Amino acid sequence: MLNRRSLLAGASATSLVSLAAVSKVALAAVPEPVTQTSPDTQSPLVPPNGRPYNPVVTLNGWTCPWRMNAGVKEFHLVAEPVMREMAPGFTARLWGYNGQSPGPTIEVVEGDRVRIYVTNRLPEPTTMHWHGQRLPNGMDGVSGLTQPAIPPGKTWVYEFVARRPGTFMYHPHADEMVQMAMGMMGLWITHPKAKHPQIDAVDRDYAFLLNAYDIEPGSATPRIMTMLDFNLWSWNSRVFPGIAPLVARQGDRVRIRIGNLTMTNHPIHIHGHEFTVTGTDGGPVPRTARWPEVTTDVAVGQMRQIELVADEEGDWALHCHKAHHTMNAMGHGVPTMLGVDASDLEDKIRKLVPGYMAMGQGGMHEMTEMMMPGPANTAPMMAGDGPFGAIGMGGMFSLLKVRRGLARGDYTDPGWFQHPPGTLAREVGDAPPAPGAPGAAPQPGAADVQIRKPHDHHGH
Repeated sequence: MLNRRSLLAGASATSLVSLAAVSKVALAAVPEPVTQTSPDTQSPLVPPNGRPYNPVVTLNGWTCPWRMNAGVKEFHLVAEPVMREMAPGFTARLWGYNGQSPGPTIEVVEGDRVRIYVTNRLPEPTTMHWHGQRLPNGMDGVSGLTQPAIPPGKTWVYEFVARRPGTFMYHPHADEMVQMAMGMMGLWITHPKAKHPQIDAVDRDYAFLLNAYDIEPGSATPRIMTMLDFNLWSWNSRVFPGIAPLVARQGDRVRIRIGNLTMTNHPIHIHGHEFTVTGTDGGPVPRTARWPEVTTDVAVGQMRQIELVADEEGDWALHCHKAHHTMNAMGHGVPTMLGVDASDLEDKIRKLVPGYMAMGQGGMHEMTEMMMPGPANTAPMMAGDGPFGAIGMGGMFSLLKVRRGLARGDYTDPGWFQHPPGTLAREVGDAPPAPGAPGAAPQPGAADVQIRKPHDHHGH
C-alpha cells in the first residue's frame, strides 16, 4: 500500500529538491491530500457540508473529500506514480492522483466556488485541464497556452465557479500522450442546485471512465507510444473479472455516467433493459431529443449519461460491444486456427514444453474452461466464473444486478441470481448435427467462399 512517505522516497532527486523549496508558510494553507489505494468500490460520500445533493457511486473508485474555507470548497489532488490492481493477480504501475488511477471523483453543486490544489510528484511537468467546464481562460490548464506547466515538486491552485450541472472529466494537457497513457484522469460531477427541468431524481447514480493500456504479459508498465493496438480495455483502470457489479433494487431509477478517454469509440450495451441518453458533457439532453436505446456509442473525449428503470430481476451483462474489447491480454499476431487439426504439432511441442496446448482450433471458448499458465503478473484472458461455469468475456464487462427487496442504500453484491422455476434455458434432447456434418440437411445455395481478412488494425 502506498503512503506519503513511500511515494516521496520513490520520487526523483529533482522532485525532492523542488519540494524542499516550496514555502512552508504557503503549504500550511493547503488542505492535506487524502489518499485511497483500495480497488474496491467505495460507499457514496454523503456531503458533510455545503449544499445537499444525491452522491454518485464511482465504480471501483471513490469521491474526494473537501474542506470548506470561507464558503469555498477546497480539494487537493496529488499527481503521482501509483500501483493499480487491475484484476486479481495483476497489478500495473501507472500514474494517477491521490493513490489511484483514475483519480478520485470530484463532486460539487452548481454555483459552488471551488479551489483545487494540484501538487506534482511526477518526474516531469504537468497541468490540469477541467474537461467540459465553463471557466476563466487562465484556469483551463493547457501548458504553454493558458499557463506554464507545473514543475515537479510544485503545488499550483485552480479556482472557479461550477457554472452548470453535468458530468465532466479532468486530465493533463502536458505531455498527454505519456501522462494519459499512464492513467492520469478523473471524473467531475456537478449536481444541480435545485430541481432542474431536464434532470430527474434517481435512486442510484453510477459513474466510471473508459480507459485503455498496452501492457505486455508479464510486465507492469504501459507502453506509452501505442496509438491503436491496446491489449487491455478497462473501466476505471480495472478489467473483468476485476470490475465490480452495478447493484440496483428492482424498480430503482438508475443513472450511469460514462466518460471516454481512450483513443477509440466504445458502443456500450446493456442486456434486459432499455435506456435513454439523458446527458452529455455539453449538458442535459432536452426531453424532446431522447429515444429508447440498448446501445450508445461513446466517442473519444465524450461523456454519455444514460438512465433506465431496473425493472427486470437478474444478472444483466453491461459491456462494450466491440468484441475484442471484452478480452484481456490479447495478442494481435496470433494466427487463426479455426478448423486446423493441430494435434500432431501439439504432441511434438509437448515433448519440449510439457502441458502445451494449441490455442483456438475450435474457437476461443476452450480458453475460458481452463486456466492456462502465463507469465507472472498477467491479466487473465477470460477468467470470470459465473454460476454455470466460466464467463467468456473480460475487459470492458460488468453486470447490472437487479434484485427485489434491497435496502435503499445497499450496494453490497447480492451474489448470483436464483432463477425462478421455468425461466432458465435448458437442453432439449440431443443437439442437431452441425451444418455440413453427416446426417445434416443440405444448405440451400451452399457454396465455397474464400475470405480475405485485413492484416492490420487501422479499423479499431
